[in-house]
Amino acid sequence: MRDPRGARLARLIVEHSTRLQPGEAVLIETFDAADGLVLDLIDAAHDAGALPMVSVRSNAVIRSQIARAGAAQLELQAALELFQMQRVQAYVGLRGAANVAELSDVPADRMTQYQELVARPVHLDYRVNHTRWVVLRYPNASMAQLAGMSTEQFEDFYYRVCTLDYARMSDAMEPLKQRMERTDRVRITGPGTDLLFSIRGIPAVKCEGRRNLPDGECYTAPVRDSVNGTITYNTPSLYLGTTYDGIRFTFEGGRIVKAEGSPQDRLDALLASDEGARHVGEFSLGFHPHITRPMKDTLFDEKIAGSLHLTPGQAYVEADNGNRSKVHWDLVLIQTPEYGGGEVWFDGERIRKDGRFVVPDLEGLNPERLGA
Repeated sequence: MRDPRGARLARLIVEHSTRLQPGEAVLIETFDAADGLVLDLIDAAHDAGALPMVSVRSNAVIRSQIARAGAAQLELQAALELFQMQRVQAYVGLRGAANVAELSDVPADRMTQYQELVARPVHLDYRVNHTRWVVLRYPNASMAQLAGMSTEQFEDFYYRVCTLDYARMSDAMEPLKQRMERTDRVRITGPGTDLLFSIRGIPAVKCEGRRNLPDGECYTAPVRDSVNGTITYNTPSLYLGTTYDGIRFTFEGGRIVKAEGSPQDRLDALLASDEGARHVGEFSLGFHPHITRPMKDTLFDEKIAGSLHLTPGQAYVEADNGNRSKVHWDLVLIQTPEYGGGEVWFDGERIRKDGRFVVPDLEGLNPERLGA
């Protein structure tokens, strides 16, 4: 028996996130998931008169492919996946994971090759820029374990955060978007952190359930060579099958000149992927009222109320600082009191302290105003 909350979420994805129209095609790409919400998405797409195309994938199979693949195989794989992507108007990525560490033992050079030859042309270059896309997780037992919850508890949490009133959030975000677009200098301070950069002239983008579910951030990008100082992240990050922790970057002239973290060897290899991996492609403030602690899942952690993320790697076209990379790694710093606090300043004015917005036009983004 299907969960009726899945049908509600599927309708939100079809009607709000991807805005599917009759006759349009949508690629539903699922990982370690082939029932429940997948079936609800197919039904919702059909109800809208759209054409649902489904690709069912396995992370264990992906691991075996990447671990032994040569360039010729990956180039052929990219050509086939790109052919498919170019024939749809929308994309839904439903990321389940029977084992979140499935890719952890793939050699770093093989993972880098996969990112360069497949992920970058298919997803970072084409899908992100030429389709209406949304990415979300699948509420399975593995995700519940990662969050430290029972399966039932996690399902309740998942559907509550994914079906927030995003129209209301969008209205509350508008003043932040306007502030970002008229700001030059940003300063971030906190334990182990004192970072300065400019966002002058770079657009700001409201994330209101169109690209990610759950959502709740507003992002821009630093001027590429303007980042100076140090940032110490306080949230573990699971990226490409490896969990990183204790990450601290020192920047000079926009470039990471010193990187500390665990595992150090994997961190060094990731930042050596290409020159763009040592520059920042995104700066964002997070404020989802129901997400308050990390669960080693970027889609959730980057939306934590009172958080920010500063992202090594590829910039988005909508807020482009010119940085190009096969990497796009959202690393999260939480600034609420229980995580050490901190402040965000725009052009010498403190706009957020200890995770709470402290200027009148932005107070609508504090948790009690968004529905916590």
